[in-house]
Amino acid sequence: MPRANRHYIPGYVWHITHRCHKKEFLLKFDKDRRLWLQWLFEAKKRYGLSVLNFTVTSNHIHLLVRDNGEGVIPQSMQLIAGKLGQEYNRRKNRKGAYWEDRYHATAVQTDNHLMRCLVYIDMNIVRAGVVKHPQEWPYGGYAEIQSPRQRYALLDYEGLKEILNFKTIEELAEAYRGCVDDTVIKGNHQRDGKWTESIAVGELFVSTTKDKLGIKAKGRDVFGTDGSYELREDPGHYKQLLGHEKADLSPENAYYWSDRF
Repeated sequence: MPRANRHYIPGYVWHITHRCHKKEFLLKFDKDRRLWLQWLFEAKKRYGLSVLNFTVTSNHIHLLVRDNGEGVIPQSMQLIAGKLGQEYNRRKNRKGAYWEDRYHATAVQTDNHLMRCLVYIDMNIVRAGVVKHPQEWPYGGYAEIQSPRQRYALLDYEGLKEILNFKTIEELAEAYRGCVDDTVIKGNHQRDGKWTESIAVGELFVSTTKDKLGIKAKGRDVFGTDGSYELREDPGHYKQLLGHEKADLSPENAYYWSDRF
C-alpha cells in the first residue's frame, strides 16, 4: 500500500493527532496517560518543544505545537511515541505496534482559527461523553491554562500569549474560559474533520501553504466551510487502495514530517 508523502514547513503551528494501533484503548489507564505526559515534558525539556495544547484520550492523543526549530517536532514525537510504546509492551509482555502508522499534522492559521482549534482539542473528551467540561479532565491543557504551573509546566505560556496577542496569562485564561464555557453551553462540540484530516486550516493560510508545498500540493484543493478554509484532497482515487478500514485516518488528506528533519 502506498504511503502518504511527508513535508516540512518551518514556522507553522501544527495540530497533531496520533491513534493507538487498530484504535485499541491502550491509553485507558491513568498510569499510561501520565506516562505520555511525562514523555511530553521530557520532549519539551530535551528538544525545546513548544506545546500550546494537548489532550490524552483512551485511544488517541491531540497535540498542538509551534514549530520552533528544524527537527524539534519529529524528534519529540519519535521520543514520546517510542518510549511509551516500549514501556507499555514491556509491562504488559506485549509485542507489536502500539501506535497506528504515522501521526497526522494539520497546519493551523494563527488567528481566530487557532483559538477554535484550542477549544476543539479540549472539547474532545466532552464529545466522547467522559466529562461534561474540560476542567474535569486532568489529561488536557485546559486546566493548565487556567492554573499555570510554576514547575513542570507542559504548556508554552509565553508562546500562547504571543500568538494570541494577550498581555498576560490571566487575560488569556479568562478569554479562553469564556470560549470553552460558551461552547459547552451551546453544545457546539461535534467532531469537525477539518481539524484532524486537512493539510491546513485558515482562509488565506491554506493558499500560502499550498504554494509552499509546491508540487507536493498538486491535486489538493481549497474548500471553504462555515467561515473558514481548509486544504485537502478529494479522497475518491484513494478509496480503492485504502478501503473503509483506513477511512477514519484519512491518509489521502495527510502530509507528514520528514524523517530527515
